[in-house]
Amino acid sequence: MGTIRLTTAQALIKFLNQQYIHVDGKEFPFVEGIFNVFGHGNVVGIGQALEQEPGHLKVIQGKNEQGMAHAAVAFSKQMLRQKIYAVTTSVGPGSANLVAAAGTALSNNIPVLLLPADTFATRQPDPVLQQVEQEYSNAVTTNDALKPVSRYWDRITRPEQLMSSLIRAFEVMTNPGKAGPATICISQDVEGEAFDFDEKFFDKRVHYLDRKLPTERELMGAADLIKASKKPLIIVGGGAKYSQARDSLITLSKKHNIPLVETQAGKSTVESTFKNNLGGMGITGTLAANKSARQADLIIGIGTRYTDFATASKTAFNFDTTKFLNINVSRLQAYKLDSYQVVADARTTLEQLFPLLEGYKSEFGDTITEMKEEWLAERDRLSKVTFSRENFNPEIKGQFSQEVLNEYAESLKTEFAQTTALTTINDTIAPDSIIICSAGSLPGDLQRLWHSTVPNTYHLEYGFSCMGYEVSGSLGLKLADPDKEVYSIVGDGSFLMLHSEFITAIQYNQKINILLFDNSGFGCINNLQMEHGSGSYFCEFRTHDNKIMNIDYAKVAEGYGAKSYRANTVEELKAALEDAKKQSVSTLIEMKVLPKTMTDGYDTWWHVGVAEVSEQESVQKAFEAKQQKLKTAKQY
Repeated sequence: MGTIRLTTAQALIKFLNQQYIHVDGKEFPFVEGIFNVFGHGNVVGIGQALEQEPGHLKVIQGKNEQGMAHAAVAFSKQMLRQKIYAVTTSVGPGSANLVAAAGTALSNNIPVLLLPADTFATRQPDPVLQQVEQEYSNAVTTNDALKPVSRYWDRITRPEQLMSSLIRAFEVMTNPGKAGPATICISQDVEGEAFDFDEKFFDKRVHYLDRKLPTERELMGAADLIKASKKPLIIVGGGAKYSQARDSLITLSKKHNIPLVETQAGKSTVESTFKNNLGGMGITGTLAANKSARQADLIIGIGTRYTDFATASKTAFNFDTTKFLNINVSRLQAYKLDSYQVVADARTTLEQLFPLLEGYKSEFGDTITEMKEEWLAERDRLSKVTFSRENFNPEIKGQFSQEVLNEYAESLKTEFAQTTALTTINDTIAPDSIIICSAGSLPGDLQRLWHSTVPNTYHLEYGFSCMGYEVSGSLGLKLADPDKEVYSIVGDGSFLMLHSEFITAIQYNQKINILLFDNSGFGCINNLQMEHGSGSYFCEFRTHDNKIMNIDYAKVAEGYGAKSYRANTVEELKAALEDAKKQSVSTLIEMKVLPKTMTDGYDTWWHVGVAEVSEQESVQKAFEAKQQKLKTAKQY
């Protein structure tokens, strides 16, 4: 048996270059590259190995550990989990910064390889710079914080441990039922330590994403449930997108007249223009989708986690009369809501169901078309919402008085409504452009109003709804689809939270477009507190003397080297979008929009913790309303 003497870090990089994935007859490298912020824990280990021989890996210098990890997560999500970037950081705050991004990857079932450095295995210089100490154990390091947000976690304290650890990590990342972040922490002295590695460890290794087939029992049971139902409804989740089940979903829906509704992760699996696609489901969903859910006697959940937003905190369905059929590669997810479980690949299962459903038609009839037309009329109305200080629109969402809205209009020099701006963008950018969003009120507006006419162009991270993902993730999208325009749809709150990789995109000439909706505050949470009886408390961005802040984000972008625009009317926004298309550099369009001009809920409820005891009558009423709703909610 031949050996090759390498440092642990050199062996790591050599191994990453030899990992391939095989999907539907196609074979290609699984690891595209590696993001880095170098520090004393990894620069002379992994940094040295990359400098010496990176192989095919693209090496990208990040600006913030969380930001670059978000970019890696977005890349993998856009690539349908078939390619990844690795991420390396130093020990201490560098690795701690990965926690939010790891949680984002775990919540969304996205594979990413996290490679934080760790403290010394020998413990000779302990405590080293940036090392935390716990009295109960010397073995605890900052990296232990990554355990709850990793699908696989390991610490390397000997070079030979790397071999079994990497194989385990890649098994997890390439397993559709388990996919998530794999964290391998490598002690910084061990990164540079040499070992005689088995040469065969570095042979080309192919990971097969074979489509898991349903059993005959699963198929027959699923077919019987569908044929016995009168009004079945398909919920398209992220798993349906990763399975590339678009054509099968359209065939099933058309042939049997079954409406489709979408989760945030599932949106754009099937384009919005498909006649039976009723749009987003749940709290941020459309009236058409939520109406169909109330009528349904069978919910066919395809690749969905049934989050509280999709199920309206388990009040969206009539649980006394509705059955559930779940098709999911994850056994955990398939078991939810007391469903009949099909633990298998979505596309393959649908294809095998077709002959078993011959002759079946739902009883929805023309109501699918009627519900869709009703919603499209509402969307058209929302796209034309206007506000003026002379002609106050009482339909504008929220509890702000005209006086307060006038204050915002004066301070921000705008009368622009968020819904109008959003639909203008939808109508102006190229249909194959990719949009990304994650947090605030914008995901609700997007799930309801955004029309995706090209598959896989709607990229929402709503599993963790992590503020700061929007700008960082747009870099990952551009790396995944370099020939398409990428638009980050982001509120001012999320932009302020994290936009470090905007600079990285400019640095590497990866053009992204930031569409910044500035309402000077955390508008979504402000809505939440006021709708549940509280006042507007510490969610607006106000100065020490109670003036509304007006930040010049366009100037910030100019300072970074981007092309920037200011657009506070439909005409200005259209002109900015058209000019931005012509640019070769990254752009930022700043839109000052009025608060309370986003969409509201449509026949749904969200369970949040409301104070049971309060001196405010409005809070007392909110708590009573919550208790009434809970009487109709499923508890498990």
